[in-house]
Formats: sequence, C-alpha cells, structure tokens
Amino acid sequence: MADNKLYDILGVNRNASVNEIKKQYRKLAKTYHPDKNQDQTEAEKFKEISYAYEVLSDPNKKEVYDRYGLKGLQEGGGGGGFSSAEDIFSQMFGGGGLFGGLGGFGGMGGGRRRRRGEDTIHPLKVSLEDLYNGKVSKLQLSRNVLCKACDGLGGKPGSRVKCVGCKGQGMKVHLRQLGPGMLQQMQKQCDDCGGQGEVVNERDRCRTCNGKRVTNETKILEVNVDKGMRDEQKVTFRGEGDQQPDIETGDVIIILQQKPHEKFQRNGNDLFLPLTISLTEALCGFAYTLKHLDGRLILIRSKPGEVIVPGAVKGVKGEGMPIYRNPFEKGNLYIKFNVEFPENHFINEAQLKQFEAILPQRINAIDIDLNDEHTEEVDLHDYDPSNDRSNGRSEAYDSDDDGDGARGPGGIQCASH
Repeated sequence: MADNKLYDILGVNRNASVNEIKKQYRKLAKTYHPDKNQDQTEAEKFKEISYAYEVLSDPNKKEVYDRYGLKGLQEGGGGGGFSSAEDIFSQMFGGGGLFGGLGGFGGMGGGRRRRRGEDTIHPLKVSLEDLYNGKVSKLQLSRNVLCKACDGLGGKPGSRVKCVGCKGQGMKVHLRQLGPGMLQQMQKQCDDCGGQGEVVNERDRCRTCNGKRVTNETKILEVNVDKGMRDEQKVTFRGEGDQQPDIETGDVIIILQQKPHEKFQRNGNDLFLPLTISLTEALCGFAYTLKHLDGRLILIRSKPGEVIVPGAVKGVKGEGMPIYRNPFEKGNLYIKFNVEFPENHFINEAQLKQFEAILPQRINAIDIDLNDEHTEEVDLHDYDPSNDRSNGRSEAYDSDDDGDGARGPGGIQCASH
C-alpha cells in the first residue's frame, strides 16, 4: 500500500502540484508556528508539517517517498543527508510525533548504528529502442549470502572465539621504515580472521561455508527499463548486495548505458535526425519515409513551393522520446537537412541556359569590360587547407625545381609560362 502519511499531514492529495503543496504549507505554518503557539503539542505538529513540506516540495525526495515511503527516506534514497531513521527523528521530531510507532522508528535510543555494506554496481547496455519502448532485462547476479546451514555463525553456537592475531580488532598495524628514523604506520585487514575479529576452531567449523559464514548464490534480477529513462540513470535494488555478518546489506545499483544509434541522437526528451536530400528535392519538394523507434513508419514531406536550404532544421511535434513516468507525453523530433549538390558538368550549356531561365536572377551580374587594361581575369581553383602558406612564414611563391610550376598562397597550383 502507498504511504500517504506526509500527504495527510499537509492535507493534500498525491497528485498535488508544487504550488498547491507550498500554498497549503504556508496556510498550516501560520496556524502552528511556535511563535504563535506555546503549546508543546502544537510545536511538534509544526515540526511534522515542516518535514512533510521539505520532502514533498523536493522532486527527488518526493520521488523516493512515493516509491518507497518513509523507509526509502530512512535509507538515504531521498538525498536529504539522513543515513537512518534515527537521524530523521533526532533532527526533526526528537523521536516522537506521528511517526513514533512506524517501521521500528521509535525506541532506537542511542544504540550503536550497524555498519552498512558496500553497494554493488552493474552497468546494463540498452539501446535507444529499449529506452523508447520500455523493456524488462534479466540480470544474473552472483553474490554472497549468510550461510543457511549455520545461520551465518561459521560453526556451532558458542564456537566463535576472539582472534589472537588481531586481538579481536579485525585489523593489524604494520610499521614500515621509509628511511633513517622515519616509520610509517599502516593498517591492514587481519588475514587470520578475515577482518571479523573472531575465528572458529577447525573442528567446529561449518562444513557448508568452512567457517567463512557466507556462501555464494546466483540470483536473477528483473530490471524494468521504463519508457523515457536516460543514459546513466540508476535502477536500485535495495538490500540485494553482498551479505556480511553483523553488517547492513548494501544495494545493487544498475546503471543504464545507452548504445549509440545509427540514425537518431537524443538530447533530453528530444530526438535529432540528420537527413541528406538532393538539390532537386530541396527545390522541388521531397517525401521521406522514416522508420521510428517503435517500428512505425512516418511520412515526412515538404510543403509545395518550400525551399530547403542547407543546414535548415525542421521539427515534428510529439515524435521525440516518451517523458519518463509520463509516457503519453513526448518530446519533439528535429531534422537537420544536408543538401547534396550535383557533380560538375551534370548538364550541358544549352540545358544550363534553360535551367537559368527558370531560376531566380543572378545576384552578381557581369558588367565588366574585359578589354579594359585595368581588368584582369583569373582562374578559380579549389582550396587545399593542407598546403595553406598564408601564415607569412614563407615567400609568396616558391619555385618548383621539377618545372611543374609554382604554388601560390593557400596551396593553389599556379600555371607556369
């Protein structure tokens, strides 16, 4: 069942917007603020209201609370800096309030907190199609679990004794000489007890785990890749990490890694597609059938008379990626056009004149007297940047000993006379 305690405290429903939550908090704060109430009960109520607002007004904390309830916040999933329920109570409620009897929160007192094991990180390769359509991936996980034969004791009850090698500390101190009169103190896990501080006599050891207290098991995890998830997004399986005696089990964290796509590029909720069309299509119109990530064929065409210039970007609304946790809404698809021009001399001169008669007038009309002594016609050549000498460190023209002419600035081959 969903945990609605924080929503009930503020008096809002689970679908309330941030503005509605803020408005309701201000209303309640005016009533229960300690400056206006000396009653201790009212003061506790204000603390609860403030905490509820702190969680529900923060999108990250709210997301964790909606999915996992107070337990999720207790385990630090909300990013609020609370490592346990004890931290929440000591800072917000002092161990009382409405939450005192929930999930073992109350009665913690000042007991020593258990150490928490390390999280296990696994990358999961996914395609852009997986992130668009959603997918369930099965992941085989090998992990350590407490030995069921000895209940994680490593041997018979009462057979564990303090390790002599480390005197029960689990660590040994080593001194390393760096130089004359210079020593470095180093700590290292005790090899005798494996850092546990206790050992089991060989005759009393569990035959299943050989006194190690843990065994290995293989488990299959089903990873739900929801529509709209992103590259590097994390999927957390709480308490599924390696088990260790007297240590709180860590999590298994799956990190999604998107594989490159041959057509699309993704930016947030939008998709980008480079598309090459011919000059004819750019001037006279084009029609293109695109196979989308869900297998649909969508027809994209230009409007009659519309000219597509090189580098133009056109958008198709609502054909981008599904929005995470709101998959019925989607981003946009943007298409960047590259216009492919024909080869040189693709038509003869007579056809060129006919073609020119259809096209718009020239911008640079020829109005020059070539017989004028001040007019000189030059040849236009392709520019080769690899032979660019326009940096001033060489002469304007370098002679070629083989008689092939000279190269001018910019790597252009000049004819020799």
